[in-house]
Amino acid sequence: MAKEQTEVRDLQEGNYVMIEDTPCKINAYSTAKPGKHGSAKARVEAKGVFDEKKRSFSQPVDAKVWIPIIERKQGQVVSMESNTVAQVMDLETYETVTMQIPADLDLSADDNIEYLEFEGQRKIVQ
Repeated sequence: MAKEQTEVRDLQEGNYVMIEDTPCKINAYSTAKPGKHGSAKARVEAKGVFDEKKRSFSQPVDAKVWIPIIERKQGQVVSMESNTVAQVMDLETYETVTMQIPADLDLSADDNIEYLEFEGQRKIVQ
């Protein structure tokens, strides 16, 4: 399993966290003071790494949460199937996979890219 456990208080903006079994990147983290009957609460707002959906949760700072271990890998575009899909070869394993190209990237064959991978999901980031 490519994830580890930590406490909510150890999270920071820019970190990854699992929300609804989806790896998300934290956009905002805030804490409220402890109330009369308990511990301080933290509010975490995040965006899905692979699906771009916004998610959030509010939990006590000492609650446990899962952190996905997202690998950052290097690849090379082998061929373009269309304007939105490319064949990419991993530069370590030489495995070739088909990936969606983000709308804001203009890629062509032989371009080197960086991508994120988590449990079979992949996303080009550069």
